[in-house]
Amino acid sequence: MNSAPLAPAAVRTSVRIPLQFGDGFRVEAQAFTFDGLADGQEHVALGLGEYLHTGTPLVRLHSECLTGDVFGSARCDCGPQLRDAVEQIARVGGYLLYLRQEGRGIGLYNKLDAYALQDQGLNTYEANEALGLPSDGRDYTAAAQMLTTLGARDIELLSNNPDKAKQLAAHGIQIQRKVPTGVFVTPTNLRYLQTKVNVTGHQILLDGSAVPAAAA
Repeated sequence: MNSAPLAPAAVRTSVRIPLQFGDGFRVEAQAFTFDGLADGQEHVALGLGEYLHTGTPLVRLHSECLTGDVFGSARCDCGPQLRDAVEQIARVGGYLLYLRQEGRGIGLYNKLDAYALQDQGLNTYEANEALGLPSDGRDYTAAAQMLTTLGARDIELLSNNPDKAKQLAAHGIQIQRKVPTGVFVTPTNLRYLQTKVNVTGHQILLDGSAVPAAAA
């Protein structure tokens, strides 16, 4: 695949931050901020574990989700995925890229508007489109810039989303292996997960079996 040229970016700040999660899990992270990112957003990379000394770092692109990451919303699985990803990466060494892409790129208020439409029967992608917004507006050019700046052009990708791998590869990031994320199914997020499988081809496994697609 021919890679699209990337504009140069640079590390703006590097600072150590101790992380502690609600269940008591603790880990040290090296936080990196950047200048020159394509979308101008304040994305952050967290170096976890022996990230400088691992042959192929494990990388997670995690899109910001205020409702799930901070408030523990059970409408999605974002909070548990974030917690699980940090531990997985810290164990083997790598980076978590925390990307300011609330609501798959539509923003917090629009995401909550979409939730209201979902309560009327639309799925998560249909709700975005009903608002005149893209079903998934995320662009991972900045993520590729961040990885390139950090010297992580050969990675293992922690993701169930095929679009992340496709976009990173288009920017010259070599994905040596895809590692599935943890799956955290609840009665309130099962339809959301099924829609990911149906619409965008997410490869979501639960106890070795695929999350069942929603009935047509």
